[in-house]
Amino acid sequence: MRLNVKAFYIVISAILLVGAALPTPAASQTAGHRSELSGGFTIARLKYTGGGDWYSDETSLRNLLRTLRSRNDVRVAQETEAVVTATDPELWNYPMLFMTGHGNVKMSDEERRALRSYLDQGGLLWADDNFGLDPSFRALMAQIYPEEALTELPFSHEIFRVPNAFPGGPPKVHEHDGGPARVFALHHKGRIVVLYTFDADIGNGIEDPGIHDDTPEKRAAAMRFAVNIAMYALSH
Repeated sequence: MRLNVKAFYIVISAILLVGAALPTPAASQTAGHRSELSGGFTIARLKYTGGGDWYSDETSLRNLLRTLRSRNDVRVAQETEAVVTATDPELWNYPMLFMTGHGNVKMSDEERRALRSYLDQGGLLWADDNFGLDPSFRALMAQIYPEEALTELPFSHEIFRVPNAFPGGPPKVHEHDGGPARVFALHHKGRIVVLYTFDADIGNGIEDPGIHDDTPEKRAAAMRFAVNIAMYALSH
């Protein structure tokens, strides 16, 4: 049967909130791939080709998953970072993907088709511009969803409100080109399938202390906003 990735994790969240025991993870067939469902929320890093450093922000996901676990309202399956490609069968075990980098992002035709299938069936991609990603990332999204366009989210959107309030928009960790931090989204059939944080560098902000010369206040704000993104992925 086909699995709606996000619907599965919404069910998990509801079970946790009422305090019921989780069922034993079951095997499911999704898009022709064998996928073992995990017992909680987790995130995978998306590996791509093209010269961009997809592996940057090396401690970000681990720190985000640890923070989510510490909240005690989300069951986290693992704190270690997983890495997948768009054609990896393991992709279907993750309701949310994270990608970042400074340079070019390229995918083969097969990878683009596989990523679109994952997104269409309930997955969410969070892309965080680590400075220099923007031109190639936008070109990639136009190839994957030629009928859609990235649009900026208004500050009234729930991602700026739940569970942490950001009435003035996302935190700006690094200056980059000096413009305001912004969040773009790609909608498909009434649902956000891609979130794109631009000119903000949230990924740098949630790395281990000392890797970047960021104040504790900036790092705390970046983590609060990353939690908002993860909670949005869990509930939609």
